[in-house]
Amino acid sequence: MIHIDIAVAKVPRYGASESGDTLEVIERPGGGLSVVLVDGQGSGRGAKTLSNLIATRAITQLKDGARDGVVARAVHDYLYTYRMGQASATLNILSIDFASGSLRVSRNNPAPFFVLDASGEVQMHNEPSTPIGLHPLTKPVISEIPLRSGVQIVMFTDGLLKVGERYGVDMELGNYLAGWCTYADQPATALAEALLNRALELDRNEPTDDISIVVAAVVERASANRARRMTVSVPVERSVERHEEALSDTDD
Repeated sequence: MIHIDIAVAKVPRYGASESGDTLEVIERPGGGLSVVLVDGQGSGRGAKTLSNLIATRAITQLKDGARDGVVARAVHDYLYTYRMGQASATLNILSIDFASGSLRVSRNNPAPFFVLDASGEVQMHNEPSTPIGLHPLTKPVISEIPLRSGVQIVMFTDGLLKVGERYGVDMELGNYLAGWCTYADQPATALAEALLNRALELDRNEPTDDISIVVAAVVERASANRARRMTVSVPVERSVERHEEALSDTDD
């Protein structure tokens, strides 16, 4: 049976309390899944507020059955009107569409995305693309890949392309992916974690920008049932500290 594995790895820039990137995963009303990845202009709280706003609007329309390209255009129009062309964001929508049997990427992002297949071939999709919010009539670049076992899609925010710059080193992402040996059990998780660990290594654990990585893998896997599973791991240390401080203040 074919399974769809989606893995996400993200980290804020060094010194920031939270990432300006927002990522959401939903089930499509017609069958399948969609991943929305937004990188708001700037960093910190302002960027997070902007990316949350855009992701929420995109998700709402996708759940209503709107097509990905229509959603990308509508979200751009909203941001362009709301901020009068003074704020931008990058937007990626990755959809696993069971109805059409395809993987579809709608991209308003200068950063490329990569497609790996079972033969070891790596394709970089780097068609010119612009962020939303700055210019009227901005459109997404839409790519479709057949839904077949062994395919992996890697998309990310531009923070991954900046790793190592301050130290004069390059991640050489295309070469790294070309040399990647797919793990049969959990290829999406293994690749997302490997990319994040490599990025942190090159930036000496002090990333200069928010980094978000999404890997979607189509794998053939034996299954006794049709159960779906999702695992999420998020650090909450700072929230716990604030809660403890609030309780302490109440006791006083």
